[in-house]
Amino acid sequence: MSKKKGLSLEEKRSRMMEIFFETKDVFQLKDIEKIAPKTKGITPMSVKEVLQSLVDDNMVDSERVGTSNYYWSFPSKTLHARKRKLEELEIQHSEAKQREATLQQGIEKAKVGRQDTNERSSLLKELQALKEERSQLTAELEKYRECDPEVIQEMKKSNVIAKQAVDRWTDNIFSIKSWAKKKFSFDNSQIDKALGIPEDFDYMD
Repeated sequence: MSKKKGLSLEEKRSRMMEIFFETKDVFQLKDIEKIAPKTKGITPMSVKEVLQSLVDDNMVDSERVGTSNYYWSFPSKTLHARKRKLEELEIQHSEAKQREATLQQGIEKAKVGRQDTNERSSLLKELQALKEERSQLTAELEKYRECDPEVIQEMKKSNVIAKQAVDRWTDNIFSIKSWAKKKFSFDNSQIDKALGIPEDFDYMD
């Protein structure tokens, strides 16, 4: 019998991202080191390395508070990053077009009553460089023009999974309240106060 093949780095990264997307919670490293092996099959020895690779790629946020590091990532993070990149590219594209127009006017002016000059040659070279820059920006801009449908679909799936998890916890809380009410004859307000449950606590729409 052949040995079971271990998870690749990308599979580990994907599964670790599921932890953040499914829970929408903030964790310390020690929390991830407990959860990842148990629920996602990631070997304990590789948890820290996988998590750090996600932080390095800006897929997971990290913040040091006191002596502890906290980690989190929400489904909307990727979409927001793409939107910011699109805005930056649009600004660069617009500026390149403006510079090109200005140079073109300079070239037309240099043509009037003159033969080829050093100034005109210099402007032509700069214009060509700007055309190439604009072409590159246009190509990159198109990639970000529409947010990746696969990313959006994955975010929708993650949101569904997260909502299901929230609903399960809500079921558990209502079950505990029902048990306490029958066992100790408490009313709802007493139970809510004792457990710190807000008055408007209910299932998510």
